[in-house]
Amino acid sequence: MPGTIPLSELLLPELESELAKTRRILAALPDGQLEFKPHEKSMALAKLAGHIAELPAFTSIILTVPSLDVAAPNSPRKPVVMETAGQLVAQFDLAAEKAVAALKNTSDAAFEETWSLSRGPMAIYSGTRYGAYRAFGVNHIIHHRAQLGSYIRLLNHPLPGTYGPSADGM
Repeated sequence: MPGTIPLSELLLPELESELAKTRRILAALPDGQLEFKPHEKSMALAKLAGHIAELPAFTSIILTVPSLDVAAPNSPRKPVVMETAGQLVAQFDLAAEKAVAALKNTSDAAFEETWSLSRGPMAIYSGTRYGAYRAFGVNHIIHHRAQLGSYIRLLNHPLPGTYGPSADGM
């Protein structure tokens, strides 16, 4: 339809905003406390932070391939291992740049295509690429970023604001 705005163009400001907020949280991570867990069932700080840093790459996968089996030996998913906050942010920045590029190149028709996620024979998701993008791309990053913010708070380190200033005035 003439005059309609492509969906990718409408989604881009939100993705860029959420990536910038996530980057600030990752940059605030304290080095030297990589094994911290707020609860025995929680992920260690290093594992959670690494997972968050890999999520923009997962967004790129959602937008560029028809399906993903995370158990497949040739899976393009590459877990990120945190060694320092600086190293993690650098990896996040590269993945975020690719996620933004992938979104810019995703047509409205591609958002309507079926996309699926599995772990071997176990189906995790099958639906539109748009639904996968929202759930496993953007919302997944926001969810884990909030968890990481709690870790930072429990470690008594200054927490950057996300949707306004934090209690630390950041």
